[in-house]
Amino acid sequence: MQESNKSKNHLNLSEFADTVLTWQKNHGRHDLPWQKPATPYRVLVSEIMLQQTQVATVIPYFQRWMQAFPTLDSLANASEDEVMALWQGLGYYSRARNLQKAARYIVTELNGEFPNELTAIEKIPGVGRYTAGAIRSFAYDAYGPIVDGNVRRLFCRLFGIEGQATSSAVNKALWQRAEELTPQTDNRRFAQGLLDLGATLCKKRNPDCYSCPFSNACTAYQENRIEELPTPKAKKLTPTKQGHFIWLEDDALVLEKRPSKGIWASLWSLPEVLVAPKGAKLKGKFKHVFSHYKLEAMVWQLPVPGGAEKLFEALGEEQARYESSNQQITRITSREEFLALGLPAPIRVFIEENWLGTSKPSE
Repeated sequence: MQESNKSKNHLNLSEFADTVLTWQKNHGRHDLPWQKPATPYRVLVSEIMLQQTQVATVIPYFQRWMQAFPTLDSLANASEDEVMALWQGLGYYSRARNLQKAARYIVTELNGEFPNELTAIEKIPGVGRYTAGAIRSFAYDAYGPIVDGNVRRLFCRLFGIEGQATSSAVNKALWQRAEELTPQTDNRRFAQGLLDLGATLCKKRNPDCYSCPFSNACTAYQENRIEELPTPKAKKLTPTKQGHFIWLEDDALVLEKRPSKGIWASLWSLPEVLVAPKGAKLKGKFKHVFSHYKLEAMVWQLPVPGGAEKLFEALGEEQARYESSNQQITRITSREEFLALGLPAPIRVFIEENWLGTSKPSE
């Protein structure tokens, strides 16, 4: 990991916070729904949702979530199906489970009192170093250094920090910078300013360097290395995997609940099998891209005498994707039942497009 000395000669670090604060006041984002009021719980929900997800996508999900679960208690007491149904479409479903674990931890272990110190906040399930700093900054307006993807990109370009952003050396350098630069006061606006600079100006592609208050001191801009910093990840080939799902010929839609770990954990889905069942007809196909592989899925229509209860018996344990003794099976007969369950987005779309005859949910 290398860091350019050029930025140190052209950037007065003592003025860094003032520059961020002034820019945020005049050009930053001030009307995000979780900013008013910025309670610890609302900040927690927003920060977990914003992991791997754009602000514009998160806003309607956040608003629906707060209507359904306005307090820690309401989330802690909700059923898993209620939680997953509201989260469907956002992806990375472990975040939803972690949010509920966090709520239950605060309610049961902390008597419902949200902690305000960094070390205590980091003990909350699903809360890491960045999220703890964000909660302390936004909810308490207190010292809470943050480094997320936006800040990482900003700092790497500004200070000429080279090396893979995920390496321990680069990560250490970034957090050291964050700790040094974060002021002791006005932390809410400072943290928002860092995020806004990264999200609106110092973007991954086509950054608006001319509008950046740090362009004269930015190593990447001055050395014409915008595309080189942060150091790009080595490109990897994304493997393709096949998946096989069952559309049971029944008088209702038959779904199984997936295991609590793995892809689409705890969501309801068409039953998955290891290979195409004998005697099944291809009903349709769909594709879906995960972070680490591409799924090419085939849905097989299968007659099963005896209905859903005989599904795993008909398939045989060697074909069932999961042990039948651990699986929950449900039969859906109405639109209301269907919408109340959390399903993976591609499975939901396929079902909506292919529900047959009178079994289709009523409008």
